[in-house]
Amino acid sequence: MSKLSRDEKPSQKTRPPSASTPRRSVSEVRDPSERLSGYLADNLRQLRESRGLTQQQLAKAAGVPRPTWANLESGAANPTVSVLVRVAMALQVSVEELLAPPRVAVRLFPADSLTVRKRGVVTVRKLLPEPLPSLELDRLELPAGGQMIGVPHTPGTREYLTCERGTVELTASGHSFTLLPGDVAVFRGDQKHSYRNPGREPAVAYSVVALSPATPLP
Repeated sequence: MSKLSRDEKPSQKTRPPSASTPRRSVSEVRDPSERLSGYLADNLRQLRESRGLTQQQLAKAAGVPRPTWANLESGAANPTVSVLVRVAMALQVSVEELLAPPRVAVRLFPADSLTVRKRGVVTVRKLLPEPLPSLELDRLELPAGGQMIGVPHTPGTREYLTCERGTVELTASGHSFTLLPGDVAVFRGDQKHSYRNPGREPAVAYSVVALSPATPLP
């Protein structure tokens, strides 16, 4: 075996990058095209997982090879406008949504950011920080002996009332119903109705108003 001379150095092989090296976050990418590719990758992955579908299923729906979809989710692809349109149609979203900054998975709304109003002695707290079409969800806190007159909604409205604590008396259609914790009453919300706490302790109830019911109540 020959020996190395004093001026010779043993060759060193370049170690390939580890496959486990984490991909940079989109916020760390400065190049606009790379950032859009990152947005697209994150959005595709979130949308696919939220629908419970595989890459193969969505690739078939979009009419693209599965490796192409995999490259899109990894941020390595440079898709054409035609591919973007087909992918967006398969996910039933717009191309703009695919290329927009990904939405956060969870958004926290502090208690003091929710709408609270007084209806006489009754405290009404909105439980939906962002309005949903044809749906209202309120928390009602009724002091002992407190009463609130409900506002009739548009024809066909369905309303659900459940008691969480105490006793709540619902009057609708000229009839009164007493709800104990866990009870639920369903009634037409387009008629006169009222809520009352006949007990000696505060009562808490939740009201859900569906303004566009699929099946009207008889």
